[in-house]
Amino acid sequence: MKKVAILQSNYIPWKGYFDLIAAVDEFVIYDEVQFTKNDWRNRNRIKTRNGSEWITIPVQQERLDQKISETRVLNERWAVKHWKAIANNYARAPYFAHYAGAVEALYRQAGQLEWLSEINLLFIRKLCDLLGVTTNITSSRDYDLSGDRVARLVSVCCQAGANIYLSGPAAKSYLDERLFAAAGVGVEWMSYDGYPEYEQLHAPFEHGVTVLDLLFNAGPQCKTYMKQA
Repeated sequence: MKKVAILQSNYIPWKGYFDLIAAVDEFVIYDEVQFTKNDWRNRNRIKTRNGSEWITIPVQQERLDQKISETRVLNERWAVKHWKAIANNYARAPYFAHYAGAVEALYRQAGQLEWLSEINLLFIRKLCDLLGVTTNITSSRDYDLSGDRVARLVSVCCQAGANIYLSGPAAKSYLDERLFAAAGVGVEWMSYDGYPEYEQLHAPFEHGVTVLDLLFNAGPQCKTYMKQA
């Protein structure tokens, strides 16, 4: 049995994103779809003394139907600003010093990249390494993407040799499971309920922040607070 998930890339995603990756045999980055403003593609939240705050990669959106994979970064200074914000707010976290060198180097590398998709993939792969997630990560560009929104997902699953498609809960509003069944692919739904809390800087506790928060606060015990331990 082979289980596949297909999802747009996010910038330094939250822990649930990595649990989805860890739960499958192949994770397909699906950036051949429309870029959406004020979404998780180019921003995420960190904990600060004043509550959670957004850090956003400035990008160019030249047309409404622009794909995520066609989205350029406006300037390289964003990486310096983001790392400074992260360092300032997490310096006192128990495991900040343990991961700071690797994450700072990652930001230096990301600051040299031109495309949002490249930046997101760089962070996703490195964060998987730090979390011990070994799932094979591929790109939707490697597959034929004909048909409408759901037909494309079914097609990618079939081309990837998947028996099971694991979907996030947000897709329940539009995903037609009958189309998957007709192609011999079962559908399972990821649940993000029941995450335990960990010792987090800057109370009150929030789950929906970048996974960097979990790394800096929980360190080697990260998987204790994730579903795919």
